[in-house]
Amino acid sequence: MTVPRAAVPHPLVAAAGRDGRLPEWARCGEARRAHIERVAGLLAAWAERLDLPEAERVRWAAAARLHDALRDASPAELRQEAAPDWPAALLHGPACAARLRAEGVEDEDLLRAVAYHTVGHPEFGRLGEYLYLADFLEPGRSYLPDVRERLRAILPTERLEALLSVAGLRLAHRLEVRGAIRPETVALWNRLVEEAA
Repeated sequence: MTVPRAAVPHPLVAAAGRDGRLPEWARCGEARRAHIERVAGLLAAWAERLDLPEAERVRWAAAARLHDALRDASPAELRQEAAPDWPAALLHGPACAARLRAEGVEDEDLLRAVAYHTVGHPEFGRLGEYLYLADFLEPGRSYLPDVRERLRAILPTERLEALLSVAGLRLAHRLEVRGAIRPETVALWNRLVEEAA
């Protein structure tokens, strides 16, 4: 009998998801680890409310703990592993996904969630969508606390409304600072608008 891949996660995924252990190569200080745990707490609560199976909860917990595992690494170190066209502040996601892939992780949904948790991606599965939301909405962030609290309150059930709100806020910020907008972000927005129509 073949065991489904999700039932036997990669050892790095199992360590992060079941035991809360980051890989030896992780580069994140105490403040970042506190953020990671707040993201993990949100995802755990949402996974419970969605009644996800245990294997899926492990994946969600792993994604939460791994998404910023390289957040405090230097841009020079991250550029060795990630696409060179990414801004320095966003390199940690793609670099971490690349490192996980090099270590043998083959879970494309989890890798995409980690790589694009800051900018979004049109091919996000449920894991990617909820990590994108949790990273933005975790209660330790001080920007727009009332809006964040309202959005946390409607989750996990009002997924599309929350995604449209968070993606819209992120896009508005990029426009306000006249910053570049990644094509994946625009494609995610367009997918969400189409889904809502």
